[in-house]
Amino acid sequence: MKVETKPGTAPRTETKTGADLLVESLIKEKVETLFGYPGGAVLPIYDAIYRAKDSFNHVLTRHEQGAIHAAEGYARVSGKPGVVIATSGPGATNLVTGIADAMIDSLPLVVFTGQVARGVIGTDAFQEADVMGITTPITKHNYQVQDISDLPRIVKEAFHIATTGRPGPVVVDIPKDISANPCEKEYDDEFQLPGYQPNIKPNPLQIKKLANALETAERPVILAGAGVLFGRASDDLREFAEYHSLPVTTTLLGLGSFPGTHPLSLGMAGMHGTFTANRALYECDLLINVGARFDDRLTGNLEYFAPEATVAHIDIDPAEIGKNVTTQIPVVSDSKAALQSLSYHVESTAKHDEWLEHLSNYQKENPLWYQNPTKEMVPQWLIEAVHKVTEGNAIVTTDVGQHQMWAAQYYAFEKPDKWVTSGGLGTMGFGFPAAIGAQLAKPDETVVAIVGDGGFQMTLQELSVLQERELPVKVIIVNNGALGMVRQWQETFYEKRYSESLLHSQPDFVKLADSYGIRGYRIDNQEDLVNLLPEVIDYNGPVVLDCRVLQQENVYPMIAPGKGLHQMLGVKP
Repeated sequence: MKVETKPGTAPRTETKTGADLLVESLIKEKVETLFGYPGGAVLPIYDAIYRAKDSFNHVLTRHEQGAIHAAEGYARVSGKPGVVIATSGPGATNLVTGIADAMIDSLPLVVFTGQVARGVIGTDAFQEADVMGITTPITKHNYQVQDISDLPRIVKEAFHIATTGRPGPVVVDIPKDISANPCEKEYDDEFQLPGYQPNIKPNPLQIKKLANALETAERPVILAGAGVLFGRASDDLREFAEYHSLPVTTTLLGLGSFPGTHPLSLGMAGMHGTFTANRALYECDLLINVGARFDDRLTGNLEYFAPEATVAHIDIDPAEIGKNVTTQIPVVSDSKAALQSLSYHVESTAKHDEWLEHLSNYQKENPLWYQNPTKEMVPQWLIEAVHKVTEGNAIVTTDVGQHQMWAAQYYAFEKPDKWVTSGGLGTMGFGFPAAIGAQLAKPDETVVAIVGDGGFQMTLQELSVLQERELPVKVIIVNNGALGMVRQWQETFYEKRYSESLLHSQPDFVKLADSYGIRGYRIDNQEDLVNLLPEVIDYNGPVVLDCRVLQQENVYPMIAPGKGLHQMLGVKP
């Protein structure tokens, strides 16, 4: 294309660069939102984004970790891949925690990192880091672009790999000369990945084995994990459980896959799960795992996990089946396809009345409980108050720690894609930026970030994003002046030696919010919260609510390290 120039100057030809190819590829992938932070190695890319700015909503976070956690929140509630851009060296290494978090929690991300020019890779050039070596163990796949002609194909492959099979993060490392250099022709983006063929349909013979086991089981239970949500199989799970009168428990990341107040719901299982859910897993004779990893926080001591059960495991990732728990009926499949096929094959409609009555008695005799002083705020009551005002319809993101477990226990999730938390990696600092991504993905929904006073201080600089975009995220700080879960473990297992877990110096969170032009309130009693919370939730703008709760409150039930699911601490007296 010829470009007009001033008299006396030579005309120039505008040529596409590698960065332009990248932007065109993102447009083809229907990417609408980018999270990122510019720097030297990605300046050609940001220049191309500037020229195509009408095509994207670029979100400038104030730290790369904020960008990738926001992308995780966006991916979790939208089902679309989160897209992140960061520069080389420290820009890329600041993404590592989020990449590892997305990998273990199966979140689809496509992460573009800048790199020094190809000619100086390996020379310890300024802001050089071995992104491939660093991210190989924590990505589903990674690439370093070595030829500009490969860029469109690599981008298309990256999105395909991130979003198919078991979702996960893919990193594309782009040397600066690749993004800056001209490309002389159009390049093909067609690809073939013969070694990557995720299996999404179950083996009929394995489904028949599971159907036969279900027809003869007397104490069956379903364990629902995040795979139900990723497979968009929540309705299929509910219909299957109702038709066969099967009790359902969920993992931490599976919350919302089955309605929390449903008569067949046993609540969350695991280290801080309900008494009934854990006893059901301990006593069952058939355990049907749909899309969960059998991680250690769920199983406790494996010697005591489902000791009398035939274990069936439905998972799209064959590497997870049999990895932690011996499995008699493996089913490699997408959760939706497996549940639909299972519904077709199972003929029995046994009601398991004795088993259900047994579990119902457990629920009546051993509910979740806490002591409520009626004036001071306890965190469990706070979560219930948030649930009541939001009518259980908010998207809730959390950080990691005590408040996370209380939110999981006391905010009953009725629908899928309302719960965003860091499960496998347990990343402090996750909750607040994840709420930003969730709000951008679902602008018409109420988003509440429930965070601790410790974790919030790790990424609170992202208040700038709330301010400049006027995002109506409600930040509720469960402020106990401590690193709560660390303090609880030190109380329980270290004879109350509170080594560096009490936060003696705290910022004034109200003044902090005000400095960003955001409404802030401090609440230290139930009456004030009851009066203020409806106004906070209804307000069409961001709010920071500093809720002072009792420091010594603990999360119960609790399964101590080395103990089985039947050996719970803190059961209702």
